[in-house]
Formats: sequence, structure tokens, C-alpha cells
Amino acid sequence: VQLQASGGGLVLAGGSVRLSCAASGRILSSYFVGWFRQAPGKEREFVAAISWNGGSTYYADPVKGRFTISRVNAGNTVWMQMNSLKPKDTALYYCAAARNPGGLGYESLGAYDYWGQGTQVTVSS
Repeated sequence: VQLQASGGGLVLAGGSVRLSCAASGRILSSYFVGWFRQAPGKEREFVAAISWNGGSTYYADPVKGRFTISRVNAGNTVWMQMNSLKPKDTALYYCAAARNPGGLGYESLGAYDYWGQGTQVTVSS
């Protein structure tokens, strides 16, 4: 699976951005999809994830109520709507796909088999 993340940019605090993760090579609906982010000098961290059919979604505490991950069943794109953005949301955002997060869990980087190249989101105050 080749993943392409897009939609990042520069936005004012309180603004919104919609990220897209498009897949080629395989059908993305066969994969659990997650978004992670990495700020300068920090480790990559879990942001959100969505199950194969979109029936279950998961969020890190800092983004609950502000970010929404979604997908169309059988589609090849996953989106993440990011609202009420804060400067601390500034990071390089990556999407990733997992056949089955299994025992490692959807929050674990090691659970994912494929990664996109990342898209930068910068939130200015």
C-alpha cells in the first residue's frame, strides 16, 4: 500500500484543516488506519484511528472533541477534520495503515505496516 497524506498548511489558532490520506496499490478498506504526528524535537505520537469499516474511532485525549477521523466504506481515502486548532497541534502529520493492530494496539507505531510521507500543519497564535 502506498499512502499519500495531504491537506496540511498554515492556519490561525482556532481555525480548521482537513487532512486526507489516499491509498494506492491495495484497497484501503482492508486496513485499519491511524494518524500520528511528530513535532520538532518530540517523538511521534498517536492522534486518531479508525477501524476497517469505519464503525469504530479512537482519539488521543488532547484532540478529543476537536478532531474527527472518517472514511467511506470500501473507499480508498481516510480524512481527519481538525477543528479549534491550537499552536501545540503544530506538527508533521502522518497516516498509517495496519492489517490488524492486534496485541500492539492502534496507538502503537509498531502496529502499522505502511506509512505515508507526512503533511505539515502549522498553527500560529
